[in-house]
Amino acid sequence: MTSFKVAMAIGDAGGIGPELAAKVIADPESNTGDLMVLGDRRVLERGAEAAGVTLDLPILSPEQADAGLPEGSFMIDLRNCDPTSVPLGEASQAGGLASVQNFRAALLAANAGYADVVFFTPFNKHAMRLGQPDYVDEIGFIDATIHPAESGREFNVLDEVWNARVTSHIPLSKVAETITEDRVFQSLVLTDKVMRGAGFAHPRIGVAALNPHAGDGRNFGTEDEDVIQPAVERASALQLAVTGPVPSDTVFVRATKGEFDAVMTMYHDQGQIAMKLIGFDRGVTLIANYPFPIVTPAHGTAYDIAGQGIADLGATRNAVNLGRKLAKLEKRGDVSEPTESLASCIAQALDTTAEWRKPGA
Repeated sequence: MTSFKVAMAIGDAGGIGPELAAKVIADPESNTGDLMVLGDRRVLERGAEAAGVTLDLPILSPEQADAGLPEGSFMIDLRNCDPTSVPLGEASQAGGLASVQNFRAALLAANAGYADVVFFTPFNKHAMRLGQPDYVDEIGFIDATIHPAESGREFNVLDEVWNARVTSHIPLSKVAETITEDRVFQSLVLTDKVMRGAGFAHPRIGVAALNPHAGDGRNFGTEDEDVIQPAVERASALQLAVTGPVPSDTVFVRATKGEFDAVMTMYHDQGQIAMKLIGFDRGVTLIANYPFPIVTPAHGTAYDIAGQGIADLGATRNAVNLGRKLAKLEKRGDVSEPTESLASCIAQALDTTAEWRKPGA
């Protein structure tokens, strides 16, 4: 395994991702000399200009990636995004394709053993679909890129509470039919496992109900009694510290008062709304259950303020630091030496004709 590294993918060139990337590199608390920045140098320079920071960063070409990597932080210039083709403040095909390539390069580099963490500044899914029409979300893309033994799951992380969820990027109309006892149970087991890996000795998980008032004695739906409750009982039988189903309009109140370390919600916005109200400028999205942690700030590309240099660094700094913490708490054991050349990883990421890009691949 190479020395500890964070593979950092520059996010959407039309949003605040490049200026946040520049701020991270210029910030001693965020850049501890272990960043491998992946993206287009010109995009990063535009971000640095907007952020009002000066960067001193060794720049390598993809062809130089196998000639010996520098000590400390450095950038590999993928030369894949002319900033003049990406208007600030809107989704574009060029910006989306570069985001896909940057992310894939970071994932492949980490999977091959060149990095312990993958970190990215905000992407925009609509732009990424313009660049790669079969892109759905990060987890599907990660699975298609590194072919893990198990799929991952998203967590939203604040100092005071974590949020896990049973379903994520699906229509609200599909949520109830997608929630099964096994899915809820497996989500609880995974949440407990991931949080233990993050240093929680015995994480306390509050399980949000699906229906108002947790179904109100079956007046407002049967899923809470017939699906969620049995899953909670199964988890309790394994000595997991789980409580629920708890009405979703009070579960986060109880968590922020110290009763729970995490809330497991049934669908995306049930948790995201609460978490962003609690700590929008601090929250981190963690994609866990892969050989390495994958982290990003929990907010989006903020097209409305792109290029103004006012994007807050808080959540981004928290993301990269959480990734380091998790990687050092639970050291990976899947690779001891790189499994393929870094230049090969980058070439695969930039190959727009590859099989992985085809729908259903």
